[in-house]
Order: sequence, then structure tokens, then C-alpha cells
Amino acid sequence: MSLLTVEKISKSYFGKQVLNEVSFAIDRGERLALTGSNGTGKTTLFRLITGMEQPDSGRIILASSVIPGYLSQHVEEISRLDMNALHDQELSRLEDQLRDCEHDLTHAGQSNDQAAQHRLMAEYGRLTAQFEAAGGYDFHFRMQEALDGLGLSRDIINRPLQQLSGGERMRVALARLLLRSPDLLLLDEPTNHLDADSLEWLEQFLSSFKGAVIYISHDRTFIDRTASTTAQLSMGHLTINPGNYSRFQEIETARQQSLEREMASLAKELDRQEQVTQTMLSHRNMSGYHAREKVTAKLSAKLGQIRENARKEHQRVNFRFMPGQLDGAPDKQILVVNEVGFGYSDQQKLFENVSFELRRRQRFCLCGPNGCGKSTLLKLIMGQIDGFNGDISLSSQAVFGHLGQHVEFDNENQTILELIMERSELNESSARGLLASYGFRDVDVFKQLHVLSGGERARVYLCCLLLENPDVLFLDEPTNHLDIFSREMLEQALANFEGSILAVSHDRYFIDKISDKILGFTGSFVHEFESYSAYRQRMKLQKTQKAADKRSNSLEDNKSQAPENRSQQRKDEAKRRQRVRELEELIANMEQEKSQLESSFDQSTDPQTYEHYAKLLASIENSYEEYMELT
Repeated sequence: MSLLTVEKISKSYFGKQVLNEVSFAIDRGERLALTGSNGTGKTTLFRLITGMEQPDSGRIILASSVIPGYLSQHVEEISRLDMNALHDQELSRLEDQLRDCEHDLTHAGQSNDQAAQHRLMAEYGRLTAQFEAAGGYDFHFRMQEALDGLGLSRDIINRPLQQLSGGERMRVALARLLLRSPDLLLLDEPTNHLDADSLEWLEQFLSSFKGAVIYISHDRTFIDRTASTTAQLSMGHLTINPGNYSRFQEIETARQQSLEREMASLAKELDRQEQVTQTMLSHRNMSGYHAREKVTAKLSAKLGQIRENARKEHQRVNFRFMPGQLDGAPDKQILVVNEVGFGYSDQQKLFENVSFELRRRQRFCLCGPNGCGKSTLLKLIMGQIDGFNGDISLSSQAVFGHLGQHVEFDNENQTILELIMERSELNESSARGLLASYGFRDVDVFKQLHVLSGGERARVYLCCLLLENPDVLFLDEPTNHLDIFSREMLEQALANFEGSILAVSHDRYFIDKISDKILGFTGSFVHEFESYSAYRQRMKLQKTQKAADKRSNSLEDNKSQAPENRSQQRKDEAKRRQRVRELEELIANMEQEKSQLESSFDQSTDPQTYEHYAKLLASIENSYEEYMELT
């Protein structure tokens, strides 16, 4: 039996159907990638599977004893951001209640209030059972093990969550999930805000995970490297194909070609039947005419339905670029960056000695870890930041266009249509036609700018940008708010763009599609690479070399220590190991005593026993903490 079976589930909101009889099943070892345009119902499907919402019809069956684990795309919800990874809100609440109960028990014992003692003992027993069921006694120990396994250092674990990167927070959230030993992982856009190292780590983790995984993602490289099955949610229906995203596209392309052949065949047959119908009418064969008329109507309806479905299914954003005309040689220099450096102080240098040339029709991508200075360098080049070293020269003839990470408009109360007509010489009909190619149809053009989603804002801004006919495009994470299909349309348009491009991006698929060269950050320096994979290979080698140097320096330090210091170290290490063995034995004995006490609790248990039990729990916790520190 499958771990999860979804049978013909449907869901509507305010009369609009989001899911229409969606069905699928997933078995242990499968990794299902769920794709689709923004707003098609992917997160809704997850909420139905996890029981957060109920379907209007159909059913969701989890195999008996299957433990699901759900990771929201909002990983900041996992815990208080001012606490570290080892803090658990629910366990802390229970611990506080246990301490209060212990205090009240002591007070009731001193005042010899028997009724209060029995009431408080019952409450203490209930809280203790809750705390144990939640894994409170060994939570810190198991969480530490999980975080170690996920590659987080002790320094990172002890920092408040608000100081951690997106990738580090995601690992903390995943560690909490893994403590439950889930059979089925549900991950909603797990690659959001992850740097390259975190992405590669997550790909390796999912590839070796023994249970089943369903995840939502727009990261096509991530899907290609991890998915065993790929599904696309569109117009309420789910299309599932075996293999990764590239394989899914191959199958869908073949299906589309087959659909086009079917439409051509139906159109040809419809034309023939219409001719036969007219012939019968001209010969006054009315019975034959009416019979043929029914056949023609059925064929026409079938062809119309297939065409409508095909049109809706492939109704994507259609970007068009119309670059201006630059005079001069085809390889004319557009941008020259010479020994540029920037930092917030002498101690905080983001980058130094950056030099490169961008010529006509060249496409470069700036790549590097979060916070390395990619966007800052782009802003320097566009003249948005002063106070840098070196020289930046821009062609005086070139028209520049810029799309940043955060799209802003001067008048947020304008409608989309009003904005486009203001920024162009188009009449209303032409403006609506243009907006339709960007996915805004019918009443959508009357939406005010302040109500638009991130993806919609990006599309409107691009429409305005390309009306200016730029020669050079500066792009800062242009795919951040776009779904897969819009990303593909953007890539297709950029492939036909005759101008130059300088882009900042972490979207590996996008980078491979549009770039001629990579300008990769390695520490505070920027070097040219022929491909993104070559850049990542250099970064891995650099990381390996740093680790080897650190180990070598540590060995040298040990060798240089005085003999008496090394002797003391060996003694300290022997003491540590001895204490670890003592703690292991002590914890085992205390755990055994705890189990014996718990099995003896009943209404006749006296307060002193509960007080001893409370002290025993505190001793166990303290011993675990000491054990963790030593190990």
C-alpha cells in the first residue's frame, strides 16, 4: 500500500475551483516535485494533505502508522527568533508548568493541605506524561545530534535564530522534523533564500532520504537533481510524468505535438464534413443534410474544446525585447570596470580589484554567496552608490534598463492600464493587447498597483522597462518572483535579445541559459569563469583547501607545544573519557529509576515521592547537558 493516496479531491474558494478531482499516490523512496504557476493551488494541496483544511469532496488516505512532516516556506515560524536552535516553545511551556506545580506541591506539603496535594499530584502526573510524550527529557541531546548530522557547528547552534541565514534556519526546521522520524516529508519551496552550499547539501540529503518526499519548487536545477517524479498543477488538474523536470518537459513537448496533430486532423475532417454537408444541401438531401450537420457540430465542439484547453494550458507570459540602435562596431565596449573596490570600512571590504569588460551582445552573471557584494557591485555600476575605488566607464550612447529585487511605482493607486498608457503612446486597445502578452487579461488590467503580488509587479515593471527599448539590461535576481513558466518565457526572450546583459542571480538554470561568462566572487575577489559549474568547482576546492590548512595549523600548534603541555592534554582527555563513561552509567541508572517510579505512581503515592521524582528529572537533564558538552 502507498504511504499516501489522494483520491479525486476537489477544493473551491468563493465559487472558484482550485482543485478538480486531483488524484495521485506516493510510495516510500519516491521524490515528487510539484510545479505550476503561482496561485494554481500547490500550497492548498499541501494544506489538505496535512489536515489544515478539508477537501470539498474526495479523500486523502495516509497508511497506518505513517508519520508526516510538513516544512512551511516560512521557516521563521519554527520558534522564537530570539532563542537558539535548541529552544522549543512547547517544551519550555511544560517545564515552566512543572516548576510551578513543584512549588505548589512543596507549599501544600508544608501547610498539610491533603486535598491540594492530591489535586496537584494528579496535575503533576499529567504534565509529566505530556513532557515525556513530547520527548522533553532527551530533546536537547537528540536535537544536538540531528543538527550535527545536518552540518551545523556548535557556534551556529548556540546563536539566536534571527542571526542565522535562511539556509541555517531551514536546517534547524528540518532537524525538528527529523526528530519525529517522519516517513513522508512535505516541503513547501524549501530552496527559498538558500545559498549554493545549502542548496547542494539539501539535494544530497533528499537523494539519500529513505522515506517519501513531496516538495513544491520553482528551482528547475533542484528538481532535475532530486525528483523521481514531476507533477504540474494547472487549471485544477494534475499532470504527472516519471522523471525530473527536463524529462517532464520532453514528455509534455511530445504530448503537445501529438495534440497539435490531433487538432490538424480534426480540422481537416471538419472541413471535409462541412463540404459533404453543403453538397447534400445543394442536392436537397435534407435527411442526410441534418445527419451530417450533427456530425459537423460534434466535430466543431470537440475541436473547439481541445483548442481552448491548449490555449489556457499554455497561456504564459510573453516578454518581447526591442533594443535600440547603437552605432559602432558589433563588439563595441559598453561597460569597463577597472580595479574597483568597495567596503564599509578598512576592516569591512566587500570586494577589491574587480576588473572586466562588457561588450555588445555579451551576457555576464554575477554569482556568489549571500552577502558577498553582488548587488552592491551592480549598484556601483549603475551609479546608485558612491565612495568606491577604481574606475567605471559606461558607453554614453547606450540606453540602460534595470530590474531590481524590489519593484516600486511612483503612484501605487494607478491601475495597470493607466500606467502603461502613461508610459507609452499606445491607445487603450493596443495597451490591453500588450498587457495580455504579460498575462493581464480582461478585468486584470484594472487592478491597482498596490494590490499586485510580487510576480505581478515584476511583470508590469518589465512591460514598462521594455517600452524604453534598452540596449543594456541590469538584472538583480529577475526570477525571484516568477513561476517556472514565466522564467522560461523570460529566458526565451533574453535569448533573442540583441543587447548586453549584466545579471545577479542564484537561479542555476537561468544562469546556464542566459550567460556567456560567470563573474564569480571568491572571497573579496571576482574572477571570470566559463560556466557556473566551473565556478562552483573552484569554490569547493577553496573550501577543502581552507579546511586542510586549518587542520595543518592545528597540528603544527600541537607540535610546538611544550612536552608538559601535551602531557597535561593527555591527562585532561583521559579525565574527559572517564567522566563520559561515568555519565553514561549514571544516566542509565537514573532512567531505570525514573521508569520504576512512573510505573508505581497511583493515588496513594505520597508527596515526598513526587518531590524525589522531580529532583531525579532535573538530575537526568543536567547529566544529559554535561554529557553533550563533553561529547
